[in-house]
Amino acid sequence: MQPYHALYQSGELLQRVQAGYRMLAACDLCPHRCGVNRIKGEQGRCASGLTPRIASANLHRGEEPPISGNKGSGTIFFSGCTLHCLFCQNFPISQQDAGETVCTVELAHRMLKLQQRGAHNLNLVTPTHWLPQFLAALWLAIPQGFKLPIVWNSSGYENVEALRLLDGVVSIYLPDMKYSDDRQAVCLSGAPDYTALNRLAVQEMLCQVGHLQVDDHGIAQQGLIIRHLVLPQGRAGSAETLPWIAENLGLETHIALMSQYFPAHRAAAMNGIDRGLTHNEYDAAVAALEYAGLENGWVQELDEERGAV
Repeated sequence: MQPYHALYQSGELLQRVQAGYRMLAACDLCPHRCGVNRIKGEQGRCASGLTPRIASANLHRGEEPPISGNKGSGTIFFSGCTLHCLFCQNFPISQQDAGETVCTVELAHRMLKLQQRGAHNLNLVTPTHWLPQFLAALWLAIPQGFKLPIVWNSSGYENVEALRLLDGVVSIYLPDMKYSDDRQAVCLSGAPDYTALNRLAVQEMLCQVGHLQVDDHGIAQQGLIIRHLVLPQGRAGSAETLPWIAENLGLETHIALMSQYFPAHRAAAMNGIDRGLTHNEYDAAVAALEYAGLENGWVQELDEERGAV
């Protein structure tokens, strides 16, 4: 039984659904704190109103091994995003509103369908701005037999107050740590105060779920995995972020150090990020990872077609 079943039985989950919807009335789910009334359909930075929109709900086998396993991760891609990354590879979904509108009853149905298809978990991609609607769908799905571990797969640009509504609901946190310099965060993603807020968020996530735990088959059951995408010219601040993780989250922390950057969306026209990584740039990030003593996780090979030699 997942911890959220106890929350459902006690009535706590319904109280969190209600608290989440109250936040929508003057929306402060994310650090932008737009204050718009999404209950009435008003839209803020994420361009999202009341009824959730999703781009897809399918089995995904391209995540980290403990997430995808051998059956796939039951992944729901939500439309919209709290960030406007110039290099977003999924920009039609995150910034151009690609997807379909689904009520919470239908969202619950999609969750149950992924479970029926054998998914190891429910993987919510860019879910921050739809947090209350997800909780409502979960409340509907539990009495119908829903029991998968829940993965919160986010940009890491989160409000701790909102994250606390997920305590005991989310089993696995899969956040980005994108930047260590707020100038880069604003320039590339439109995210003021990203560094401090992101670090507070991942500390809250660790407090909730601890370090990664897997079952006898290597499938994640609980814990934190941090993704860090290496950017050209050191603009992700890998040399600062990785030591911070080691010192503040612990050497046990699992890191996915990603090399797949390429100049998608508007990046192709922006000097400095209009190319793939060089081997030297990615090697420097790997060296920073090793120097910090972070041994758990995954290091990728640099894609020869995207990274320069």
